[in-house]
Amino acid sequence: MKLFLERKKYILMVVSIFLVNYSLDRLTKYIAVQYLKDSGSLNFFNNFFVLTYTENTGAFLSLGAAWNIYVKYFVLLIVPIIVCIAAFMYLMLKETKIYRVILGSCIIGGGIGNLADRLFNEFSVIDFMNFGIGNLRTGILNIADLSVTFGVILLVIYEIALDRKKAKDKSC
Repeated sequence: MKLFLERKKYILMVVSIFLVNYSLDRLTKYIAVQYLKDSGSLNFFNNFFVLTYTENTGAFLSLGAAWNIYVKYFVLLIVPIIVCIAAFMYLMLKETKIYRVILGSCIIGGGIGNLADRLFNEFSVIDFMNFGIGNLRTGILNIADLSVTFGVILLVIYEIALDRKKAKDKSC
């Protein structure tokens, strides 16, 4: 009980940010199934933003879609679930840097969103968004992918900036 009281702020932050990311992902995938599945593409802003329904049986850009089912379950479901649970617990119980708690919770929320698809949707992740100009385009993705991608990018940028600041402070 003492640990909970000491870490209450962190626990609430992790759970809240996780739930927001996870819920937005689930809601948008539900909307995609209801309104985009079997209806073609919707184009916005001169094709910069395209909504089109697809199901991905692999990981990033369909990586692993053709793998043996046992390998897929282990690499794309079991290991990521274990990593997400461990990271979730670490953020709630050990992490002290707020930016890591926030960004880590976004990454986990997105990750669990896609893992839930794999677990409950016959290993298919629902994707529906595409961005780009002309032939320079992203793959088709979802809100979970955005949570994970931007969380990782911002975390890396922040860590690099902190390392540079520490190196600069040491040299002064």
